[in-house]
Amino acid sequence: MFSANKSSLLAAACIALAQVVTAFHGDATYYNTGLGNCGAHSKDTDFIVALSTQEYNKGAHCWQHIKVHYQGKTIDATVVDSCPGCSRYSIDLSPAAFKALAPLDAGRIKVDWNY
Repeated sequence: MFSANKSSLLAAACIALAQVVTAFHGDATYYNTGLGNCGAHSKDTDFIVALSTQEYNKGAHCWQHIKVHYQGKTIDATVVDSCPGCSRYSIDLSPAAFKALAPLDAGRIKVDWNY
């Protein structure tokens, strides 16, 4: 029989496991911003992201924030567009968001990201 204290610890552990974040792995590139598929205009200086068509899922993730991780750096970007040329877990960042992770002349970097 569990004591009340052990039951509380077990419940807390279950909640923590349920909150584990799924990380996706893919390439990140950058693009010239403008009118995105979510219906708003963005600027190259905004921290925004376009998801692959599969992840964009007909706008299901519009306005959601994602965390993008690269070589010890993390940025927060808002989903505003789809990227038809991106593979499933690859993303297209605004120039400012990409530049916060790597120099623009890198062109393509391997990133981890999550919702």
